[in-house]
Amino acid sequence: MRSGRRVLPILVTVVGMLAAAGCAGIGTPASPAGVLNIGQVQDVATWDTGQGHNGHRLVAFQTAYDTLIRREPDGTLVPMLATAWGYTDDTQTTLALTIREGVTFSDGEALDAEAVRASLEHFRTANGPQAVQTADVAEVRVTGPYRVEIELAQPNPALEFYLSQAAGMIASPAALGDPALDRTPVGSGPYVMDEARSVTGDRYVFRARDGYWDPSLQQWDEVVLKVLAEPTARINALVAGQVDGTQLLPRNTTQAENAGREIVNRDVNWAGLMLFDRDGAVAPELADVRVRQAINLAFDRQVAVDGLLGGYGTPTSHVFGEASTAFDPALDDYYGYDPQRARELLAEAGHPDGFTLSMPFSANTNDAIPFVVQPLADIGITVRAASVPGQAAQSEIGSARWPAAYFPIFQGPTWMAVEQMLVPQTLYNPFRSEDPRLDGILDRLRVAGPDAVDEAQEMARYVTEQAWFAPWARMGNTYAFDGGKVRVEPQIGQVVPSIYNFHPAG
Repeated sequence: MRSGRRVLPILVTVVGMLAAAGCAGIGTPASPAGVLNIGQVQDVATWDTGQGHNGHRLVAFQTAYDTLIRREPDGTLVPMLATAWGYTDDTQTTLALTIREGVTFSDGEALDAEAVRASLEHFRTANGPQAVQTADVAEVRVTGPYRVEIELAQPNPALEFYLSQAAGMIASPAALGDPALDRTPVGSGPYVMDEARSVTGDRYVFRARDGYWDPSLQQWDEVVLKVLAEPTARINALVAGQVDGTQLLPRNTTQAENAGREIVNRDVNWAGLMLFDRDGAVAPELADVRVRQAINLAFDRQVAVDGLLGGYGTPTSHVFGEASTAFDPALDDYYGYDPQRARELLAEAGHPDGFTLSMPFSANTNDAIPFVVQPLADIGITVRAASVPGQAAQSEIGSARWPAAYFPIFQGPTWMAVEQMLVPQTLYNPFRSEDPRLDGILDRLRVAGPDAVDEAQEMARYVTEQAWFAPWARMGNTYAFDGGKVRVEPQIGQVVPSIYNFHPAG
């Protein structure tokens, strides 16, 4: 289905094959059953699609909003609001989409090409946390009542993936720009918010929409998202039966299993330190690559996997996951555990007595404090651990206040990972670090496309050598649920399952 190097004439044939096979469950009726209660790790600050995010908030947005493209649990891209898509030629700079007919939004507005254009333009100009997803978009054109073209200033190998994420969420054009959208979503998705029963910051109640275009995606009569930012609150709610599924910290998995709950695990994130301040704006010491390399040598990664992650993880020295073309198993052991060499590097860099480094921690990352503080203390670096609210953790990280942080993030497809971690405009590069040699590699990778291996692995090796990060492990993600009520399919490359992956048990 994904166009890759294919151009538009082939796309029409592919879509015909998908329709014949009944792809995405179109036309397969479902009988919604009961209420699904989900423990939501992060609150939704706004339901405005321009401020849409990935990770924990994505499942919340999926209740009310459809995306142009949908990702199956195995990561395959399939039609949703776009029934077909493909690049118009081999320059890979114009993506043409055919929009599904007969779809309406929860306010009664009809979906058409103009509605899609309005949402894409809104996302592009809203400066939200995932603005990087449309940074290469030069223009969105309506070429027919149900035809849209997205023109890029330069190729973006992750564009189709992004259209299954925050950038692909389509809101009613009548709601865009209305302040009420902050409080109440207005989409074409499988559920509609019950405003009277929803309480901002506490719970959000959604009812199955009458007349939804794909009833096979409506597994439940109601979905209730209960905001449970504290890890202890999540495990308690799960054991007590107040929620049917939620993400747990590894230390809580035994309690969940003892209570008869089931757990699915998949390596989704990488865990370790982000060394943001590579130019030394706040922590001058980090401008020296020898200091960043010393930090990498300070950690016994297996200790972190066993002690912090409860064995749910694989030690590694680089940040690209196995699903990425940048993955190189030879880099897993690039940095061994060598505190003596780390101290030597610090001395060579002019810091024989070490230095002090400030880092933020929240309720969801406090468990990592001893695994950060003691190894760095052993090589002479004093960590000043600051407490930040869990709901503010991402914004704090993006504030350019902190030179480094422990904050596990998603290991995605190659170009998505590049734009998540390496480009200057991304949330996770708050000091806007750039490197001319890295820029040259990325320019070649961009043109080479999503399946390029040589350029991707060259990039991975250079980033590892330059110690932009100090990863410890490919981190197992533990999602726990009540198997007597719900069956859960984990979503590849996603910290929590998509809303479509929760099925009534039996």
